[in-house]
Amino acid sequence: MRTTEVLLSEEQSKELSSIAQSRSLPAGYVFRARLILMLAEGATFSMIQKQLRTTAPTIIRWKARFLRLGMDGLDTHHPGQAASVLTPALRAKILSATRKKPGDGSTHWSCRKLAAALGVSKDTVHRTWREAGLRPHRLERYMASDDPDFESKAADIIGLYLNPPRHAAVFCVDEKTAIQALNRLDPVLPLTPGRAERHGFEYYRHGTLSLYAALDTASGRVHGKTAARHTSREFVAFLQEVVSLCPRHKQIHIILDNLSAHKTTLVREFLEKNPRVQFHFTPTYSSWLNQVELWFSRIEREVIARGIFTSVSDLARKLRRYINAYSANARPFQWKYSDPTRRIRTNDLTATGH
Repeated sequence: MRTTEVLLSEEQSKELSSIAQSRSLPAGYVFRARLILMLAEGATFSMIQKQLRTTAPTIIRWKARFLRLGMDGLDTHHPGQAASVLTPALRAKILSATRKKPGDGSTHWSCRKLAAALGVSKDTVHRTWREAGLRPHRLERYMASDDPDFESKAADIIGLYLNPPRHAAVFCVDEKTAIQALNRLDPVLPLTPGRAERHGFEYYRHGTLSLYAALDTASGRVHGKTAARHTSREFVAFLQEVVSLCPRHKQIHIILDNLSAHKTTLVREFLEKNPRVQFHFTPTYSSWLNQVELWFSRIEREVIARGIFTSVSDLARKLRRYINAYSANARPFQWKYSDPTRRIRTNDLTATGH
């Protein structure tokens, strides 16, 4: 009898048979038990390789371990990776490296790339970033206003929101230009459980139109008008509609941006004929101060972005329908400016009359 033969005691045979038939134990453990049983039954290497889909070196390795250690030889003993301690020095090193550009020419770090560069685990880098609130993959853009009168103009507009003049109407006015009437060439696949609504990539553009909107800051209602072209004449015609919404004795304050169409000769003539109308221009690159921009972002999300329009008139009809439904249940925006000292140093946040 050769010493390399696998001989099993009755107890070992029962235990290995139980393991080999288990459906809950780890697959690797079951595989090794079946391998030893086949060796004990006298199966050849080629038979074991074919049935268990393994290799000769694997059979030799587990046979030797079983002969040396018995049942304990079937267990795996992987020490695992040593836990890395996130010391203050290591945290500072990771944060400092994150703020520098990678040396390979890329624009920002990933967890794995920085971990490889510093010789630490990616989990250590990820934990440090999470605790520090760092997300190198994110990018935000900004536009700084170069208006020398930014503070006074901003305080004037914020004052109209927080402390509006009594017995006066305040409107935020702007236009959304070149809205495309897009018609999808492929049918829309509707929303189903586990699958989002799907649109085809191809479309046909029927044309464009512009949307003028005036948001009443007191009520939140919107007066809108569509126009084929975006001109100063159309803008003045829309202003006349806005004025007609208010009683004759009421002062009207209009917040708007610095678009050239808002400062033409026709607009100046309109203001001369309507002295109760007063313009309040936002600082340059500061259209975020105009509340109607919040409403424009809403109509973009809810109507335009995923809309399907068979014609320009269909687009205009759907825009008007949305405006009417919105105004029927409108609420004013709750404008808050909790710390004027951060950028607006003017203490008197009221309408200044500029």
